[in-house]
Amino acid sequence: MSRGVSLPSLMAIGVLAAALAIPASANTKPIRVTVVGDSVAASLHQVPSAQTALRKGLEVRLDLEVCRRLVQPSCAFKGATPSTALQAVRASGRSLGRVLVVDVGYNEEPQGYGAGIDQVMHAALAQGVRGVVWVTLRERHGSYRRTNIAIMAAATRWPQMLVADWNVYSAGKPWFRDDGVHMGATGATAFAAFLRPHIFRAAS
Repeated sequence: MSRGVSLPSLMAIGVLAAALAIPASANTKPIRVTVVGDSVAASLHQVPSAQTALRKGLEVRLDLEVCRRLVQPSCAFKGATPSTALQAVRASGRSLGRVLVVDVGYNEEPQGYGAGIDQVMHAALAQGVRGVVWVTLRERHGSYRRTNIAIMAAATRWPQMLVADWNVYSAGKPWFRDDGVHMGATGATAFAAFLRPHIFRAAS
């Protein structure tokens, strides 16, 4: 045994590390989370294993709609126009919970997106949300890159906002359909696993 660190100390460190790895004990109330997204995040609806992975230790509500936009009127899909992300946040009230996850932006131009983020943040915090996880877009063309720039800039204005850089994390992964943004089953499960540490961090 080397000097300076006793066996009991090493054991204590191991126990502490194991405890920190557990997101919630049996006696801890699960963190309530709302995920507001468009058709990309909606892959979570389609893959039960992804939902199972996401919900472990969390109370998750999924509000995911095809053609959703951030604050501008959403596009129509099969004759129906979904609520915007801002409308969804306002309508949810206190049921949003402690953490809001936003994955919206694929159906709109980047102009005005930063101002839209500010509106959503104001609304979420007014409903008692403690932290907001904002997911970056897969940069399949230039407009998505400009939207990501707006997301990164907003995080400097809002200390309650945590950027989940899905664009970087998912780069080069074979998780996507032909358009490069919508996920297959493996991608949806990877996306759920990716979100979890960001959610716990935002809740703290």
